[in-house]
Amino acid sequence: MANAVLTEEQVAERVSILKRFKKLLDEQRAKFRDYLSVLEKQEKMISSGDVDAIVRHTELEQGIISEIYTIQKVIDPLESMYRATHPDQRDAEIPRLKTDLEKLRKDVLVQNEKNRELLKCHMQLLRQKVLSIKNPYANRSSVYASDAHTASVIDINQ
Repeated sequence: MANAVLTEEQVAERVSILKRFKKLLDEQRAKFRDYLSVLEKQEKMISSGDVDAIVRHTELEQGIISEIYTIQKVIDPLESMYRATHPDQRDAEIPRLKTDLEKLRKDVLVQNEKNRELLKCHMQLLRQKVLSIKNPYANRSSVYASDAHTASVIDINQ
């Protein structure tokens, strides 16, 4: 295998790609940490039954998820460029960043599943409460729909 001599421009391009790739992975890692934090706070809100806080956290969660997907759309082509320009992949930081990201993804999935189960239980409790509420007007019938206490014969002879 012949050693290819890289020009300064090629080296600068590789360094630029590497720096950008690392920066995006760091950003994505930070977003996953934010997301995990929101999910943990959301768990507390679900347990306390604070519906308004749950809604706010859900909206915040959706924004973070959107940002994560946006970053991922940029990371995928950049990773391909990184692999093309760094076939030897001597940089030890990239695998560490990817490992951190994978661990955070798994933590997010576990917390998300936990929150879903809590919400299911909370919804079931709410359904039971609604079903157990007694309507005070349920047994009363309308005066107009009932046959009770209404005249059936009218005397018009007078």
